Amino acid sequence: MLEHHARLIALFNYAREVVGRKKLQKMVYIAKKLKFPFGEKYQFHFYGPYSEELTLRVEELCNLGFLEEMKEKVSGYYQYRYVLTEQGEQFLKHYDLELEPLQSCVTSMNEQPSRILELISTILYFDHLAKEEIVEKVQTVKQKQKYTTEEIEEAFNYIDDLKKQTVVS
Repeated sequence: MLEHHARLIALFNYAREVVGRKKLQKMVYIAKKLKFPFGEKYQFHFYGPYSEELTLRVEELCNLGFLEEMKEKVSGYYQYRYVLTEQGEQFLKHYDLELEPLQSCVTSMNEQPSRILELISTILYFDHLAKEEIVEKVQTVKQKQKYTTEEIEEAFNYIDDLKKQTVVS
């Protein structure tokens, strides 16, 4: 019943700490697109793919005491920091999840800035299109972000690297 929650807790267990709600949204979306079993439904939003389900699930995990959410004021806005609690670690022990390849993926994504994860998740959102069409879409829907050609190409390479290191059976 709480297997979706357990998968999220596993992600936090691998990340140790996630700074930013946007970053968390993008990490879960990218992992889902890499065929990890995250069930949250996403729609395209101002900052790229967004899941209301994920927001609610994280709130539930905080209310259950499995995650700690810390709100920090940074440069005139609030940033949220998430850390797995000891209760969350204990909860995870009740599940036998085969998510080992997720660890390197989460660690790598967690080192990326939110801006880059936003680009990567947007590219993956349009992955049913040809590469040239994806680039065109990114430049249209993310016009204000002013992603450079180099950043877009690096994002495609990063996606390929993630796919190679996170083969899920």
